[in-house]
Amino acid sequence: MEKTIILSCILLLSTFASSALSKSYSKSSTYKPVQLHKTHLHFFIHDILSGSKPSAVRIAGPAGQESNPIGFGSVYAIDDVLTVGPEITSAVVGNAQGMYLSSSQGQNPSLVLYVDLGFTTGKFNGSSLSVFSRNPITENPREMAVVGGRGRFRRAQGTVFVKTYFLNNTNGDAILEYDVEVVHP
Repeated sequence: MEKTIILSCILLLSTFASSALSKSYSKSSTYKPVQLHKTHLHFFIHDILSGSKPSAVRIAGPAGQESNPIGFGSVYAIDDVLTVGPEITSAVVGNAQGMYLSSSQGQNPSLVLYVDLGFTTGKFNGSSLSVFSRNPITENPREMAVVGGRGRFRRAQGTVFVKTYFLNNTNGDAILEYDVEVVHP
């Protein structure tokens, strides 16, 4: 009994000592709101699945669906170019890197898009927007959510309005028109 009491006292004292000697890993402060800016961006994305150097490649999916670019369960890695105009030769303003997943088994195909829209020219050079959203590809226009960003778009939120400018139904190549409205500090 005496050993149990001594052991209990040692444990209790070591608990107090360890909490007194430990350092906090965080510090809280009062949040000071910052002035927000609204930015509108307009550009085109070239999503190319065909040819010798595609910008979107299938990385996973069910067997037998290789030729169907929107077959349920297909996952694509993308590095699509962003241009000022719909022509591939127009000025490049950045790239869209990420992936999309074909997520619909029904009549209305849709994708889930995880993409970083990185800008390489102009006042947003080095900044990017993060888009994570469902993309109902047969709706025209459709909208997707901007959930964050980097650089000048840090803590951004907003909406991407998408129109299909061109679609090759045979090979899945597409040119998409993006109108982006974001609010950011």
